[in-house]
Amino acid sequence: MVITEVEPLSRTRYKVYIDGKFAFVLYKGDLARYHLARGCEIPEETCRQIRREVVLKRAKMRALHLLNDMGRTEAQLRAKLRQNHYTEEIVEETLAYVKSFGYVNDGAYARNFIETRKGQKSRREIYARLCEKGISREEIEAAMEECYSGEDSREAIRELLRKKGWNPEGMDEKERRKMLGFLTRKGFSYEDIRQVIQVSEWNA
Repeated sequence: MVITEVEPLSRTRYKVYIDGKFAFVLYKGDLARYHLARGCEIPEETCRQIRREVVLKRAKMRALHLLNDMGRTEAQLRAKLRQNHYTEEIVEETLAYVKSFGYVNDGAYARNFIETRKGQKSRREIYARLCEKGISREEIEAAMEECYSGEDSREAIRELLRKKGWNPEGMDEKERRKMLGFLTRKGFSYEDIRQVIQVSEWNA
């Protein structure tokens, strides 16, 4: 095994390539410690040691720091680790590590996300946001089934109407239809809108 390239990533970090393939990112001190340089041979055992005792350890610490900063889905954490130039193998081992402690749980994330937003946003909006965060449709649907009742969507409509200063008595039909369109675009069902603001009275 030969180190074919040591590419600067920053003033202190370097991408190390072994036999032409990217292996890991190390600091300048690591290169000195293990006597690594372009063209040098590296024993397989040394490579395994660096990967296990240096790179994987740092990836785990990085993951824990990211999770301590804010809750993240598995997809979000995977993307962050990839941005830090960890290989797919290291990323997957790190994810398995944090998931074993329950630090990453997409189902719990989805349930918490729904509970904290269902009073302000429609199910469709929340569903779309969770999809963007990389949560599977199966887990989103399971979380929604657990968290939602019919009243939740209607309460979200009431909250939006309060924020908009809704006053049906002071609005003409054009303004009412405009509000109907707004709520529909927000993803609320016609039936929930009707039950809250009596759309049927608008001859809609």
